[in-house]
Amino acid sequence: MVIGDGVLTPAISVFSAVSGLELSMSKEHHHYVEVPIACAILIFLFALQHYGTHRVGFLFAPIVLMWLICISLIGIYNIFRWNPLVYQALSPVHMFKFLKKTQRGGWMSLGGILLCITGSEAMYADLGHFSQLSIQIAFSFVVYPSLILAYMGQAAYLSKHHIIESNYRIGFYVSVPESIRWPVLGVAILAAVVGSQAVITGTFSIIKQCSALGCFPRVKIVHTSSKAHGQIYIPEINWTLMLLCLAVTIGFRDTKRLGNASGLAVITVMLVTTCLMSVVMVVCWHKNLMVAVAFTLFFGFIEGLYFSAALIKFLEGAWVPIALSFIIFTIMYVWHYGTVKKYEFDVQNKVSINWLLGLGHTLGIARVRGIGLIHTELVTGIPAIFSHFVTNLPAFHQVLVFLCVKSVPVPHVRPEERFLVGRVGPKEYHIYRCIARYGYRDIHKDDTEFERDLICSIAEFIRSEPSSAGNSTILFRDPDSAEEKMTVVGTSSSNLNGVTISEAEADSGSLSNMAGASAQAETVTTPDKPRKRVRFRLPESTPTLKAETEEELNELMEARESGMVFIMGHSYMKAKRGSGKLKKMAINYGYEFLRRNSRGPTYALSIPRASTLEVGMAYHV
Repeated sequence: MVIGDGVLTPAISVFSAVSGLELSMSKEHHHYVEVPIACAILIFLFALQHYGTHRVGFLFAPIVLMWLICISLIGIYNIFRWNPLVYQALSPVHMFKFLKKTQRGGWMSLGGILLCITGSEAMYADLGHFSQLSIQIAFSFVVYPSLILAYMGQAAYLSKHHIIESNYRIGFYVSVPESIRWPVLGVAILAAVVGSQAVITGTFSIIKQCSALGCFPRVKIVHTSSKAHGQIYIPEINWTLMLLCLAVTIGFRDTKRLGNASGLAVITVMLVTTCLMSVVMVVCWHKNLMVAVAFTLFFGFIEGLYFSAALIKFLEGAWVPIALSFIIFTIMYVWHYGTVKKYEFDVQNKVSINWLLGLGHTLGIARVRGIGLIHTELVTGIPAIFSHFVTNLPAFHQVLVFLCVKSVPVPHVRPEERFLVGRVGPKEYHIYRCIARYGYRDIHKDDTEFERDLICSIAEFIRSEPSSAGNSTILFRDPDSAEEKMTVVGTSSSNLNGVTISEAEADSGSLSNMAGASAQAETVTTPDKPRKRVRFRLPESTPTLKAETEEELNELMEARESGMVFIMGHSYMKAKRGSGKLKKMAINYGYEFLRRNSRGPTYALSIPRASTLEVGMAYHV
């Protein structure tokens, strides 16, 4: 519903602001002008997204503050001029009297005032960019009082001027003194653009987090600011939102039906949030169950009244957020279902380490120079893609790394806990497993930095392996093999006392020796062509290395100098024979369509295609 609200909020915000033109134009022409102007503003708004908000973000706070001061002063003016006693409406007693007197009519009218609280759901998205305290202070002492004064002023004006049904949508602009109507219109349009920007950015953040948790197809995420990590841009989502915004704006051409749609989306978000909050109170905060039930009943009853009233407007525009939510939910469910089935297939068809040990020291294949980086979703065992590859092509790299990039359900993973590194098989096999862990709000580095951190983490694992008892160790149990010990290793930038790497162009034939604590790894070059000279720098406190450890580090350096190849599975999924029709539709058509049209793994977005090897394989699930 929040993602769907990213479609409705820009449309109704801009269209409502532009509707003030109706007062200064003839009735025959205002409809022909409002829609094109609103569409032009929306196109301009979405076209600017890829530049990022950091370039014009300094204007946002002054615009919003100017708008809040503007509506506050207009509200105070209307209160004192038309009906000073309107302050009595703040008492909840009048709400009960109103509902008691009007009964069904009053209940149905609740759906029409939901626009008064739209936009508040954006605070949940803003929690990803601002602290909780800053939002509480801004809303309690600035935003909320301004809104109360604005609505009290409109109520005071309407109590003396009964506007007919056909003109209800310009009630705000009618209450604005005619002498300042045009400046207010300009500020309203700017405020609508800023408000829409907040919801669009919030939509990007939610989709990024859903994608990181495997609940949404992978999309291209562009970080538009090097300082503010929350400022992101997703091209596919941006243009999709723009087309949907234009569609609902042109299709409805009416703030009443747009308001019904936006209102239902907002009240649904609030109702679901209330239900989930009760779960948080019991599970996370360990509150008494009766407290959570009382919380849900109190707030759920109030929100339920508004929700039921909004559903009455189903045919008058409220069907839009339900349709959007159904489409988005279907995409998320199909993607998650297919991802789970693919992982289950990987687990069931993985190869045991005993099979690897049975191949002998040479693994039954030729070992070529370089590092082979095999991407897999598994944290234990040998992926089926590896056996599929070596069965058909008996050659592999002198150093193998099984890389598993995992998104964990926490916002950030500390750099010093980024990697888990372990060994697969005996030392002479030179096969390692590395699990890179990222939070759903972490930024993935580009390929050069990622390679450097990965190689340094493996080198640090090799160096400190004899004394790994002092490091954090995690055991992964594989039913077909022995336990795999994984050691926590930080990135090269966070691990100041660990191994670092330096690379430079070297002339043919140059050679450098590593001698104990001299912290220099042997550099191997070929006589036919120059290559990069790679050196390991070990901490000064490093004791004299054993011969086998020094040899293993030299092997890793030699492989790094020869280059790194990323080996990725290019698989497609098909439902097994005998599967139900729904499963066949979800896997054969839904998931496969999403997979073909989504991005690859996030860390591999900037990998040169010349260094990538894709291995095709069919998955029957």
